[in-house]
Amino acid sequence: MVTLKDIARECGFSFSTVSKALQGSPEISAETIKIVQNKAKEMGYHPNIAARTLRTNKTYDIGIIFVDKTGSGLQHQYFAKIISGLQTVTQAKGYDVTFIGPTNDKNYDYFRHINGRNFDGVAILSADFSRKDIQTLVESEIPTVTLDYNYGEENLSVFSDNKKGMTELTEYVISKGHKKIAMIHGENTSVTQQRKSIFLETLKKHNISIPDSYFAEGLYHDPITSAEATNILLSLPEPPTCIFFPDDYSALGGMRELNSRKLVLGKDISIVGYDGIMLTSMMLPPLTTYEQDGEAIGKKMAEMLIHKIEKTKQTEKNQVMISGRLLRGGTVADIN
Repeated sequence: MVTLKDIARECGFSFSTVSKALQGSPEISAETIKIVQNKAKEMGYHPNIAARTLRTNKTYDIGIIFVDKTGSGLQHQYFAKIISGLQTVTQAKGYDVTFIGPTNDKNYDYFRHINGRNFDGVAILSADFSRKDIQTLVESEIPTVTLDYNYGEENLSVFSDNKKGMTELTEYVISKGHKKIAMIHGENTSVTQQRKSIFLETLKKHNISIPDSYFAEGLYHDPITSAEATNILLSLPEPPTCIFFPDDYSALGGMRELNSRKLVLGKDISIVGYDGIMLTSMMLPPLTTYEQDGEAIGKKMAEMLIHKIEKTKQTEKNQVMISGRLLRGGTVADIN
């Protein structure tokens, strides 16, 4: 069995340096970390988790809470990117990740389960943040980091810049001459409320007002409810010229409805999505959307959480905003 002493002897480094390098310690240079980790891989080194747990009083296991109403799980490309980024950092630091709990069981107690499992920390990607057990978890001594929700200045949170995203999307659609702009939004969450508010503020800045009938509710990542909402909007006496969808995958349902009506996308009707998933970038024409940087979001969540777990100094604020970029695509017609 390969030990740290074996790796130290092969690399010519001290035992302490090798131990810290395998943990990705900031005390060790990136070059040394690379040398040690490559040598450990080459020699087939596997850490003794049980011994490390006894030595450090940590389980080296981070829990992930991801509650998705549509049951799409890791098929949701945006969250898949976040989890990929998170795992990149956790694995480099010697941590495992474990998904926690059922999807929609209201009687399930996240805090009790997590407290009993002795996770070192928890990343909350998607959940009903108003749940008492989730609130208790965040207020407990267990380190947590939340996505797109902030419980207070002391809690760690990472946000996708929805203000920048919705502002740029709306400004772009308006620049193409559109004033009859409708929005199909996801379920009533803090993200939904924020996006609707920014959408309306941007319209107001351009003296554009829209009727209440131009808002329709669907579910995030659900083409079926988006197709139904699209049908309702297009059946209005004065239908919109452009429709915002809650995310790119939901936009696929809208496209199906447009096709059934023989409407040419980007000519007879315009649409925009949100997320920037690969699937819709390969369409003809590519979907106009806002690409969220899921990989960067996941990495930042992991970095902040591990800093908290290991009680290392953190120079950044407890709340961090990650920006994305507008993808203009070809699904918004110029009607100027």
